[in-house]
Amino acid sequence: MKLHISTLITTILLCLSFVSIVESTQPPFSCDSLNPQTKSLKFCQTGLPISVRVQDLVSRLTLDEKISQLVNSAPAIPRLGIPAYEWWSESLHGVGSAGKGIFFNGSIAGATSFPQVILTAATFDENLWYRIGQVIGVEARGVYNAGQAIGMTFWAPNINIFRDPRWGRGQETPGEDPIMTGKYAIRYVRGVQGDSFNGGQLKKGHLQASACCKHFTAYDLDQWKNLDRFSFNAIVTPQDMADTFQPPFQDCIQKAQASGIMCSYNSVNGIPSCANYNLLTKTARQQWGFHGYITSDCDAVQVMHDNHRYGNTPEDSTAFALKAGMDIDCGDYLKKYTKSAVMKKKVSQVHIDRALHNLFSIRMRLGLFNGDPKKQLYGNISPSLVCAPQHQELALEAARNGIVLLKNTGKLLPLSKAKTNSLAVIGHNANNAYILRGNYDGPPCKYIEILKALVGYAKSVQYQQGCNAANCTSADINQAVNIARNADYVVLVMGLDQTQEREQFDRDDLVLPGQQENLINSVAKAAKKPVILVILSGGPVDISFAKYNPKIGSILWAGYPGEAGGIALAEIIFGEHNPGGKLPVTWYPQAFVKIPMTDMRMRPDPKTGYPGRTYRFYKGPKVYEFGYGLSYTTYSYGFHSATPNTIQLNQLSSVKTVGNSDSIRYTSVDEIGSDNCEKAKFSAHVSVENSGEMDGKHPVLLFVKQDKARNGSPIKQLVGFQSVSLKAGENSKLVFEISPCEHLSSANEDGLMMIEEGSRYLVVGDAEHPINIMM
Repeated sequence: MKLHISTLITTILLCLSFVSIVESTQPPFSCDSLNPQTKSLKFCQTGLPISVRVQDLVSRLTLDEKISQLVNSAPAIPRLGIPAYEWWSESLHGVGSAGKGIFFNGSIAGATSFPQVILTAATFDENLWYRIGQVIGVEARGVYNAGQAIGMTFWAPNINIFRDPRWGRGQETPGEDPIMTGKYAIRYVRGVQGDSFNGGQLKKGHLQASACCKHFTAYDLDQWKNLDRFSFNAIVTPQDMADTFQPPFQDCIQKAQASGIMCSYNSVNGIPSCANYNLLTKTARQQWGFHGYITSDCDAVQVMHDNHRYGNTPEDSTAFALKAGMDIDCGDYLKKYTKSAVMKKKVSQVHIDRALHNLFSIRMRLGLFNGDPKKQLYGNISPSLVCAPQHQELALEAARNGIVLLKNTGKLLPLSKAKTNSLAVIGHNANNAYILRGNYDGPPCKYIEILKALVGYAKSVQYQQGCNAANCTSADINQAVNIARNADYVVLVMGLDQTQEREQFDRDDLVLPGQQENLINSVAKAAKKPVILVILSGGPVDISFAKYNPKIGSILWAGYPGEAGGIALAEIIFGEHNPGGKLPVTWYPQAFVKIPMTDMRMRPDPKTGYPGRTYRFYKGPKVYEFGYGLSYTTYSYGFHSATPNTIQLNQLSSVKTVGNSDSIRYTSVDEIGSDNCEKAKFSAHVSVENSGEMDGKHPVLLFVKQDKARNGSPIKQLVGFQSVSLKAGENSKLVFEISPCEHLSSANEDGLMMIEEGSRYLVVGDAEHPINIMM
């Protein structure tokens, strides 16, 4: 076959162009202006709408080329000058190395490592969450500009509800509250993608980096007993779906404008999430207006066939996923079986083209089809910004403000640097910098072990490991006791690590593993003064023994605090920072493990003794409450007279009300309508005073509760939170916007959001304000 000379020259130029874009120092891109063919390619014409450009690009692809792009590791299409692209990159709490799209093998060897999400969530600080997202987005683009990335789509945040305390991945989430989790998603996504704090400022839809909310939906079991996430069928009521599992994803799509979502491994009510048309297309795209791409979790389409037995053949499962609305397969299942599914008429190219339209639209929004990225919108983000001093300072700020003081009997903390001559540091987690990172991490800019951070605060510091590892199958109790006896103060750094809780590994117990409790009690008994206990963990731990042991004077929960966690802990222990974090998840007693993880119900069942889950519904004993956290100072709260006592929904003329069996009138949020919901908003005015002797920063949490929860309503519900800094003796007034449609409603058994008439109480600290809703 003869080639026309002009075609041959064009092909050579395209190939040369492609070779140049894969050099390690040059970020990959399409539509190089130096390529003469670029001007003739409509998809390279940046003045056209992205939809038109994508339509042109997809129309040029053969069926084989189309199918090749349906997997996370999308190969190059040299004849069109399109480089390879990797969809899978991670940025859970910093640009990570768990995915395939980022490389730390060049001039950039690490990125800012923030605390694991559960600890960052404990700050209850939306501004901090947004700034962390901003840093991650900037550093991601900096890595790309350095030529160390072949993808700018990051599969974070994880916004599943931390429903069960044993879940190994709960550490990745913002906790158990759906409103808080939704707010975290909004701030993180806006920061990463280059939007403003309040949203709506993406320049013509251009993305600094792409964020992807996962795992859609009702995913919160990994490997428990003989059941794994690959075969789990989550039976979820419409009621729980409506007011627990779905709201964070709705916020992520509608308010955060996330450009990606990930469907989960599990089935929900018998249908695998990645094959659920009602979930992916009707709900996400049609009802919530999602305009991004949908990826499977890795190998979830194969799992659909092999584990869920959903589809008789691989082609059936492939077709189910594409027709449901999934766009890309993390894995190679679609690469293997899509063509045969087309040939067997199980799926049409219409579904393939739709997926490609969504995928290439994101790559174009990222500016990867606009020519030389150094001349584009984010081309001036220097690789030198990765690990910038101000970014590392933010990691320290997040750790400082997230760490939670759980106990401080007799004001044992803070210790005096001047009066502490000797310090004993005991525990397997004290001299291990890696443990501070949590999972889905990347190489940090720098880090320091907790032990080394403490060394500068006392004249003499002795260390003893205590346990052989987190499982503490053996413990050198005698040596630990000996150094404890001779020290002025003792700091025990205990808890869990990734061998105890992680992806694909849920816990069986809530107590500290092995001999940890015995070691702690023995050291506390021998020490001259009450000891300080530091717990590192992602999930809750039943430390009732320590809570009630008078020889354990102070307890700090530090999550997995990131690259600066050691410094933050030392500063808190010695009073250079006043802790203010609050627990984002309920800490349950060990007896909770009697409840199967597979029971997805949030509401209690008095008939069977099922206690329910999370602070919103759980009726049982607690080790520590959601929102609990102490400080070195004291705060007092009150409601200002400007807060209304009555909300008259009956003045909204279009509101229709009905009565239930208890003669309580109620109306649905849908009946009220968005305009009237907006009109019904009101403000709660709260005064906060630092009535102690130390400056401090802490979050103010506002709840609403009912005297008697009816029809499955929450016992209480978080409606707002603000972080405030106050000097000793200083006071401030905060204003919270309350939306009855969002904050004072609950789901009925059919999953419809309803507002009941009657009394409520707004609660902050020990202050309450009655409020009556009239229909």
